Amino acid sequence: MDIQLDPARDDLPLMANTSHILVKHYVLDLDVDFESQVMEGTIVLFLEDGNRFKKQNSSIEEACQSESNKACKFGMPEPCHVSVTNARTFSSEMEYNDFAICSKGEKDTSDKDGNHDNQEHASGISSSKYCCDTGNHGNEDFLLVLDCCDLSVLKVEEVDVAAVPGMEKFTRSPKLTVVSEELRNQIVRELVTLPADCWREQLDYYACCSQAPGCGELLFDTDRWSLQIRKTGAQTATDFPHAIRIWYKTKPEGRSVTWTSDQSDRPCVYTVGSPINNRALFPCQEPPVAMSTWQATVRAAASFVVLMSGENSAKPTQPWEGCSSWYYYVTMPMPASTFTIAVGCWTEMKLETCSSNDLATERPLSPSEADFRHVGVCSHMEYPCRFQNASAATQEIIPFRVFAPVCLKGACQETLLRLIPPCLSAAHSVLGTHPFSRLDILIVPASFPSLGMASPHIMFLSQSILTGGSHLCGTRLCHEIAHAWFGLAIGARDWTEEWLSEGFATHLEDVFWAAAQQLDPREAREQQELRACLRWRRLQDEMRCSPEEMQVLRPSKDKTGHTSDSGASVIKHGLNPEKIFLQVHYLKGYFLLRFLAKRLGDETYFSFLRKFVHTFHGQLILSQDFLQMLLENIPEEKRLELSVENIYQDWLESSGIPKLLPDQLVLLLEHLLEQKTLSPRTLQSLQRTYHLHDQDAEVRHRWCELIVKHKFTKAYNSVQSFLREDQAMGVYLYGELMVSEDARQQQLARRCFERTKEHMDRSSAQVVAEMLF
Repeated sequence: MDIQLDPARDDLPLMANTSHILVKHYVLDLDVDFESQVMEGTIVLFLEDGNRFKKQNSSIEEACQSESNKACKFGMPEPCHVSVTNARTFSSEMEYNDFAICSKGEKDTSDKDGNHDNQEHASGISSSKYCCDTGNHGNEDFLLVLDCCDLSVLKVEEVDVAAVPGMEKFTRSPKLTVVSEELRNQIVRELVTLPADCWREQLDYYACCSQAPGCGELLFDTDRWSLQIRKTGAQTATDFPHAIRIWYKTKPEGRSVTWTSDQSDRPCVYTVGSPINNRALFPCQEPPVAMSTWQATVRAAASFVVLMSGENSAKPTQPWEGCSSWYYYVTMPMPASTFTIAVGCWTEMKLETCSSNDLATERPLSPSEADFRHVGVCSHMEYPCRFQNASAATQEIIPFRVFAPVCLKGACQETLLRLIPPCLSAAHSVLGTHPFSRLDILIVPASFPSLGMASPHIMFLSQSILTGGSHLCGTRLCHEIAHAWFGLAIGARDWTEEWLSEGFATHLEDVFWAAAQQLDPREAREQQELRACLRWRRLQDEMRCSPEEMQVLRPSKDKTGHTSDSGASVIKHGLNPEKIFLQVHYLKGYFLLRFLAKRLGDETYFSFLRKFVHTFHGQLILSQDFLQMLLENIPEEKRLELSVENIYQDWLESSGIPKLLPDQLVLLLEHLLEQKTLSPRTLQSLQRTYHLHDQDAEVRHRWCELIVKHKFTKAYNSVQSFLREDQAMGVYLYGELMVSEDARQQQLARRCFERTKEHMDRSSAQVVAEMLF
């Protein structure tokens, strides 16, 4: 590779050479074996070389339009009837609920020939020669590099997509008489660029092509973090086969999935949001920029349920006795790290009165929402987008299913199932169109290391949220629902900017939860202030106990989003075991967004947020994308000294707690008001450090209360100024001056009243007079 990695460091390497070639679609065909704790089968990759996708990115609208006019004339393909000539060419054949079904082939049971895991090297590739050559370097072969770890790779082969009946529609030839590498690649190029409204046809073609015979084995090698593949004589990405099949199996110790038992002591397996993501589940391109679609067929024993990131609510078929087969697909391009799977003896939980589909509702858009439901072309790459679907825009509650071990049925019915509809509806009322068409929720085993995890179309929740009332369940549910917009529909282009996902979800969970409870504005504000106080104290604790370098939200600074020439990069601290227990990205991100919302006002801020979602959904962003658009939408009078650079400096690129916001200062001062004694030196330091005389009236009122309580005579002028200039809040301060029974303070109160009573509101003057005399 063209990057140097220090194995002693805790950074996570992303090895895939995404600048040269991109995976556009994955087709997985896997068998799950709980006895050996292994998933085994094939994955077919459909690729697009760098020259083509760079051109598409530079003029995406023109490319989509030209491909649309051409490709949709193909019509639906003929059923796949591809003869199986080599038992080693096919895994257990895929089965599709919506597509052609091929007969089951003979399963490859060989574990000797070509079985190379990430600690071994395949004969045929000199790793020392080829590991550094991922592009076109003279006469050396092009190297496809995939992120891969803890996998046994059995074989890699080129797929003969030209053998699929009807594929001549993707070429200029009425008949495929002479098949060349160039022709196969042309077919794949046309296939991956079919327009969005041909998505069913495209999935059908992918399915048929994935079952086509191989047309030559490819050389491959593995190291700790990657799988490297080449074809002799293919010197550029353009020449490299654009459809390849990888035969592999996972390992029981692979870190992308956990093999365990559920609450009923039955076996299960699921992806755990591992720091290494999915590279121990299937070879893939891990960098976020490698946005792809996928379809998968997974088989397990008939007693098991397979849940997965998929747009369809899969129902099992029975390929043979004692086995069930599940098929899912996704048409919205997403990073491979978002792929999620769970296999277990789950039971679908339902409310006895109605089903989730009965609860799915639509409602008219409010004027504020309608303002940002723009009609026109979205900015993302082409896919079937819900933001362009009028009925999706009015769908408050998307269809959902809940799965859990049967022993948790009562808890799910009592708490979780009743909260999902109001929480989904609340999210829609704040942000508008749900990015995903449906949702599966799974209560994962007790060993799951967090309270929740969101993925496309599926959410994991801990059993810990099911007891003790609705509050924890509701807030966590709202947090994970918020990730549908921030973290999934809009993702971070650089994983070190985790705050773009977790900070937003933490801020939005309070807003969603208040709306779900139908709190009035005062109750919502009180609840949110209390949660802000708790988070502030938690953040203070975390700052004291964590290394400074782990407290920075934008650790790569000016290099954020940068990769090597090949596309490889490293994620700072990505493998640090402490990182998964830190909440700095949640909390500092939350307080930054809270600060910005306060500066703009909630109505202006959330109107902007809906506009931002419409602009950037389906895309990857950096901090600067959000901040620049926000500042462009702030009225000049509210912008003051805000700038992208200032926010970087104060919030994102420094360790520790940022400058205190007014709300945080109020919380700090109220905490100090609980102290029995504070020395004059402490009070003087407080005044100087936080420039309290320049803060807003809420802060200065608490400061004046501290002055009165601790008889800080040097700051009595601040009290006089407050009583004179902030009469709307000064009434209460008069009472505190008199209750103190300090002669000097009582004299100060009477003197201020005499000077201002002629100009005071009559009712206020009467109340104060009764206090003073």
